[in-house]
Amino acid sequence: MRFQVPQFIEVEDKIFGPLTLKQFIYLAGGGGLSFLVYVLLKSFVLSFIPVVLILAISSALAFYKLHNRSFITIAEAAFKYYTNAKLYIWKKQDKIRPVDTRGAIKDAKTYASVMVPKISDSKLKDMTWSLDIKESLYSNRNQK
Repeated sequence: MRFQVPQFIEVEDKIFGPLTLKQFIYLAGGGGLSFLVYVLLKSFVLSFIPVVLILAISSALAFYKLHNRSFITIAEAAFKYYTNAKLYIWKKQDKIRPVDTRGAIKDAKTYASVMVPKISDSKLKDMTWSLDIKESLYSNRNQK
């Protein structure tokens, strides 16, 4: 028995002419809201700016996509970003060291107690060369 596998499931169906159901609802809602504002303000001059803003937002909701994401998704993410608490992992704080002679002597003693071996240039080159050789031998063994 053969079954037909649905194709293009990411594409919404066009229900109202060239518009999908979501687009039609956004445009119809924006048109109805702008008509309501026009009726309540009873003046074309006073209602012009709110009507234009409502129609612009409703058309952006219906048609505008940014980086292949709908405007409603972007608006929702922006709203959540501005309303939710933010977690700051790292903040740089300037360290203030007190200036006194006792602290300087104490720091000098701690640095003197730590032994750091000095490596000459030739020893350093030999070590890096031997590490490179060992690394290449080890990588050749793993490849086989």
